[in-house]
Amino acid sequence: MVSGNTTRKELPMDAAPTIFDRAKLLASEFAARAAVHDRDGSFPFENFNQLSEAGLLALTVPAALGGSGVGALDAARIIGMFGKADPSTALVLSMHYIQHLVMARSTRWPGRLSRKLARETVEGVALINALRVEPDLGSPSRGGLPATIARRTETGWRLSGRKIYSTGAPILKWYAVWAKTDEPAARVGLFLVPAGLPGTRIIETWDHLGLRASGSHDIIFDDVVFPLGHEIDVRKPDDWRVPDFTQATVHAIFVAAIYDGVARAARDWLVEFLNSRVPSNLGASLATLPRAQEIVGAIEARLAVNTRLIESFAGEFDDGVPLSASESNIIKLTVTNNAVAVVEDALSLASNHGLTRANPLERHYRDVLCGRVHTPQDDATRINAGRLALGL
Repeated sequence: MVSGNTTRKELPMDAAPTIFDRAKLLASEFAARAAVHDRDGSFPFENFNQLSEAGLLALTVPAALGGSGVGALDAARIIGMFGKADPSTALVLSMHYIQHLVMARSTRWPGRLSRKLARETVEGVALINALRVEPDLGSPSRGGLPATIARRTETGWRLSGRKIYSTGAPILKWYAVWAKTDEPAARVGLFLVPAGLPGTRIIETWDHLGLRASGSHDIIFDDVVFPLGHEIDVRKPDDWRVPDFTQATVHAIFVAAIYDGVARAARDWLVEFLNSRVPSNLGASLATLPRAQEIVGAIEARLAVNTRLIESFAGEFDDGVPLSASESNIIKLTVTNNAVAVVEDALSLASNHGLTRANPLERHYRDVLCGRVHTPQDDATRINAGRLALGL
């Protein structure tokens, strides 16, 4: 993936340190309380208040609309910082960033709506996420029509259905809801629904092994009325066979960055553990053992590969280099599996110390395993790549 294009948009040299320094300071604070939110399964509202005050919620909002206007590369770097500190916060934030990048690039988003959401994000805590997954449908990426129905009336749309794994549910101000119309020839797509409307309920179902503070609860819509003109992108089902390129690509990049961040947190803890632990029968730190050095070296190799994959792919996306959905999915697969392997390698050296709740490694392990669950799952990525290679 080599490009001679030098038009990549990056933050000005005088602005970049400010943005990244703010993120670094916040990440340190988020990391200090991540274990508490994990243990309690509580949502980190304070993190998002601080992100808003630091101007980081508007990171991917176009500069012309008051945001920082950064692309996928700088956003991925910041998501990686927060993924290392608190991946639950990073996940909610990444979904929000994705939506604003899509708004900025899509011709299907109504301009008045994208400008309204941009303005709200610049001015306060106004997060958005797409709600797609349902109890019966599962992941929309595997096909099928949603059970959630949007009925058009003379006075507005009326929405009914249930969405699961709605990341950030406690704090979202806007939902981009995947639903079908009740027309004789049903169309399917996204509808922009304000949070908190009558008939909307959040059911606190999220009690997961990892990412416990992400607030990925169920949201029920019971004949919820919202305005006409809030349909974002509604098409015939067959027209959705080719996914939105921006959505699919930045989703893969950002998810990869989150779990790479988790792996780096595990690596840092392990290095400190190996250097500080001096068994009496050894008379030196565990870091002096060739086995420890070899495994840490393998960890460094995986993380180096992750950095190259994320940064080169995100950079080429920003440069407008033609990329394929299959390649973006392979990036996500490779980075997340490398991240899982890093934490497993760390556990192989830390033994019981790594699995005790007094140490963060067991939390990193629970969190990093969630990387395999995110769309696209590994089997779908491999099957698609295989079919392309076989010409099917």
